Amino acid sequence: MQNQPKTHRIRVLVLLLVWLGFLGVLYANQQRVVDWWKLRGYTPSADVTAIAQATKMNELGTHLFYVNRPQLMEAATFSKECPIAAEKTIILGCYKGGDKGIYLYRVNDVRLQGVEEVTAAHEMLHAAYARLSANEKKQLNKQLEDFFETLTDDRIKQTIASYRQTEPTELANEMHSIFATEILELPSSLEKHYARYFSDRKAVATLAVRYQAEFTSRRERIAGYDTALTGLKQEIEQNQDALTSQKAELDLQQNQLDSLRKADAVAYNSRVSDYNRLVRSYNALLEQTRADIKKYNDIVEARNTIALEERQLTQALSAEGLPAAQ
Repeated sequence: MQNQPKTHRIRVLVLLLVWLGFLGVLYANQQRVVDWWKLRGYTPSADVTAIAQATKMNELGTHLFYVNRPQLMEAATFSKECPIAAEKTIILGCYKGGDKGIYLYRVNDVRLQGVEEVTAAHEMLHAAYARLSANEKKQLNKQLEDFFETLTDDRIKQTIASYRQTEPTELANEMHSIFATEILELPSSLEKHYARYFSDRKAVATLAVRYQAEFTSRRERIAGYDTALTGLKQEIEQNQDALTSQKAELDLQQNQLDSLRKADAVAYNSRVSDYNRLVRSYNALLEQTRADIKKYNDIVEARNTIALEERQLTQALSAEGLPAAQ
């Protein structure tokens, strides 16, 4: 009977140790438990699964993506979930901190195929960055800043500069997402980091480069047209001034010849050939000017066609209050 209290105490101690051990395991794996809870009953849609596959997210990247229960949305719904589209890059989406959701704007223009995928990878990487430890972020931020100093891509440099002005506290976070999804060649240290989330990071960067080219190629063609129009306009104006001057000279000589025809046939005949040369020169310049005007109008038409295509692409990324891609 004397051993009963002792045995009871041992049992209580064992149970306490087991309970403490369980709590310790639970604490050590609290993120996994939270993720399990968030993913309970979740089945990604076919579109979401296809995006994860197209962007070559690996197991961890896909897990982070799915934990946020990503949704593809039309303009009106997307505007409600992401009323302030802070992204300044060529994507449209938002990540709500604390793994509270990833929302993607559905883009239906086939010329912009890849926008949804790049957006998804960009937002997933925000979730990934949020889970890094303070020490990991410190080391990573240094690598991101160092790489930024070597950048030659003006578009991305301007994007980062904009973030530096408007959201300096999120600069490294944005660089982390932008560099991975929009730049083909990265330093080995960054490639090693991104390999935590992608089996082939360049797959998503290739998509970004491809659809960004839909904008840049048109802008380059418009710029080329504008240069040609500027040169043609200057030439046309110079020719028109010359035609005005030559026409005045022709009118003057015509009046003089009319007077000479009656008064001095010899003088009249001697000046006819010069007058005819001037007429031929005038007519040649007139034809050239007309050809230049036609060429100018043709270029204007071609430029307007490309400009319309660019506006259509921009509108495909900007509907009902959404900001256009920059």
